[in-house]
Amino acid sequence: MGTFINIMQFITSLGLLILLHEFGHYITARMFKIRVDKFYMFFDFLFPLPGVLNFALFKKKIGDTEYGIGWFPMGGYVQIAGMIDESLDTEQMKKPAEPWEFRAHPAWQRLIVMLGGIIVNVLLAFLIYAMILFTWGEKKIPMTELKDGISCMDSLGSSVGFKTGDKIVSVDGKPIVYFDDLRIEILLGHTVQVDRNGEKVEIALPQDFVDQIAKTENFSFISSRVPSYFMGFPDSSLNKGVALQLGDMVVGFNDSIKFKYHDELVTEIKNHKGENVILNVIRKGQQVNVPIKISDKGKMEMHFANKYDDIEAFGGFTYERKKYGFFESFPAGVMMTFDKLNFYVRQFKMIFTPSTGGYKHIGGFKSMAKMFGDEWVWEDFWTRTAFLSVVLAFMNLLPIPALDGGHVVFTLYEMITRRAPSVKVLTYAQYVGMALLLFLMLYANLNDFLHFFK
Repeated sequence: MGTFINIMQFITSLGLLILLHEFGHYITARMFKIRVDKFYMFFDFLFPLPGVLNFALFKKKIGDTEYGIGWFPMGGYVQIAGMIDESLDTEQMKKPAEPWEFRAHPAWQRLIVMLGGIIVNVLLAFLIYAMILFTWGEKKIPMTELKDGISCMDSLGSSVGFKTGDKIVSVDGKPIVYFDDLRIEILLGHTVQVDRNGEKVEIALPQDFVDQIAKTENFSFISSRVPSYFMGFPDSSLNKGVALQLGDMVVGFNDSIKFKYHDELVTEIKNHKGENVILNVIRKGQQVNVPIKISDKGKMEMHFANKYDDIEAFGGFTYERKKYGFFESFPAGVMMTFDKLNFYVRQFKMIFTPSTGGYKHIGGFKSMAKMFGDEWVWEDFWTRTAFLSVVLAFMNLLPIPALDGGHVVFTLYEMITRRAPSVKVLTYAQYVGMALLLFLMLYANLNDFLHFFK
């Protein structure tokens, strides 16, 4: 059921973004009285081969425009009369330009039409982020809540040079204010400055650190130090039925071994494999002793709180919260959109820097779907949809033929030189761009496919 919900969230989000992106082109074209021959959600052909497998799941012509749903769910398109686009229909271009055609309109109007989808995606991100802030507000974990530093029980984090108890001071000299930003700043950074027992230490990150993380799929190479709050037992647990209660905080063994954080508990368990011990827990401010067994593998076979909302509810730390009024949420939504755009541009640069190895892990539809959880949580759904809208706007602005950015480049060239590129040039550029997009699509989805068998 979780997989079904995950897929449905992805399809719903992507479908909404494609529909509104294409609507941006459609409405700006109609605004300038340019005829739109087709408005399709998904492609009604095998992209990027416009003459192959042409059929639609649904279509209906209203006025001059055929509206439909294609069978190939890579994207969508509007076919604007008198323009070289995904359909590669050049027959009309052999005739004299008609007043309602794209090519008959001034370059500045055509530029707006080409930017229409990108503009809608950016405005949509503004709106979604604003409504997220208005509805749910903003909550973050200040670095000051990590009073005893980070936990580093992972071999990858340790191999880089992190140690449990390190207090992160800055990344590339930039102070980190919130834990929510810490991992991604490290991922995109080069050096990390830490306070280790009062001594300032600089950790140099390997150039291929992102490659190492992607190979292991371990984004939690460091984590915040939190207490061990009991959440329940797996069905097969050897301790099932033991008198523990939800939220009990484990603080020691046998009244003699004391610890404060979960990483200390995990380390101590290994010293008691196969033993019966007395578990010391704090319950409603009082210590309670509970006999338990530790397996031969050094496991208590219990679930502990790992969601930050649960940990806060039990008193592990306190979020910093901020509420936004309706009008206050809009400028905050604009700021959040540009923050996310800045983050994605940095990530994009990192991925396509060969030394990082990030290009090896470019993912396709499966990787995109993994952004969404197995539970439909509306705040998470809209947060991810807004981010994908920012990504879609940025990617479409790239100066690649067949993308909006490619059309924008040719239009700007015409505006500067006062000469329009020939139909032949536009057609071949469209072929090249669509072939490049096909290659990238196949490469990304092949990565997903091969990773499935690793």
